[in-house]
Amino acid sequence: MDDYKEAHEIPAIRSLLGFKSTIVQPQYFASLDVRLLAMAVDYLLVFGMYSVVALVLLSFANQQLVKIAIALSGIVIIPIARSVYAVFMESSKKQATLGKQLLGIKVCDEEGRSISLGRSLLRNLGKWLSTLTFGLGYLFGFFDRKQQCLHDKLAGTLVVKERLL
Repeated sequence: MDDYKEAHEIPAIRSLLGFKSTIVQPQYFASLDVRLLAMAVDYLLVFGMYSVVALVLLSFANQQLVKIAIALSGIVIIPIARSVYAVFMESSKKQATLGKQLLGIKVCDEEGRSISLGRSLLRNLGKWLSTLTFGLGYLFGFFDRKQQCLHDKLAGTLVVKERLL
């Protein structure tokens, strides 16, 4: 059944029958290839927004040096903008960036609840550490049952997929 849910998952039934809200441990973890694809989608979105802004700025720039500076600034601006975007989107009600939403995955704490802005910030700062170690932080996910990379372990987060896709 596509829409199967247990009784405790439906608030109306839970209140009718007097069930308490139970925390269900996440069981379906997003694989690293799906997470990488979601990150690529997010980078493409941020790159597209940067390109539009850069083209507008380039149309007003007169000096060649200014045009080069605008074009090269994306090397720094795009990763920072994607990180800021991820911090706010992962701590929102959606619990995911647009790339993650598109692929049906979301970020949660180890009990399956949404994460705070501070935990999201810690997680995304940890991604920089995972990257600056030449990707070794991401390799942790290959050897972990819950697919947690270094930044997930630091922040106490999981990337899970929806149970029924």
